[in-house]
Amino acid sequence: MDTHVIAAGLPALGWALHSSLLVRRLSTARRDPLTGLHTRAGWTARAEHLLARHPNALVVLVDLDDFKGINDTHGHAAGDAVLTATASRLVDWCGRHGIAARLGGDEFAAIVTKPDRTPGLDALQAALDQPVEHNCRALPVSASVGHCHRSHLPIPALTDALSAADAAMYAAKGHGRRNTR
Repeated sequence: MDTHVIAAGLPALGWALHSSLLVRRLSTARRDPLTGLHTRAGWTARAEHLLARHPNALVVLVDLDDFKGINDTHGHAAGDAVLTATASRLVDWCGRHGIAARLGGDEFAAIVTKPDRTPGLDALQAALDQPVEHNCRALPVSASVGHCHRSHLPIPALTDALSAADAAMYAAKGHGRRNTR
């Protein structure tokens, strides 16, 4: 083989490997390492796209109630178990018709394009409120859930949907824990 061809091909191979590594790193950066869910940055662009294209979309916000107490009482490993269980429950609820994210701390979000294909918000609430097993203990878990249907928005913007879901979530918290609005 001609050495000129090899010499010309090596930089191209290097750039291809470098690009592959960067794509992998970007993908990893858009995933929460603990739960495997999308991070806020990774979820937002996809959620905006889905909200714009699906008139029946539902945006959901979940906040774990008294999460700090779990960490303080049972330790951070127990808190991590609760976070991963919450992520799994949210993903299961979304099914193939939505995507979930961990926005940060104990706050999660999801967008579902076909809410009628989910078990419903009451089922989500019931799933999130199930105890989590950790070190042979059942840890009590509760969550507040807020939601917003795209059809209730004058303009289908994700920021508006998240604001409405956030307001509904805090209204639910105002009526005691383990509520959905």
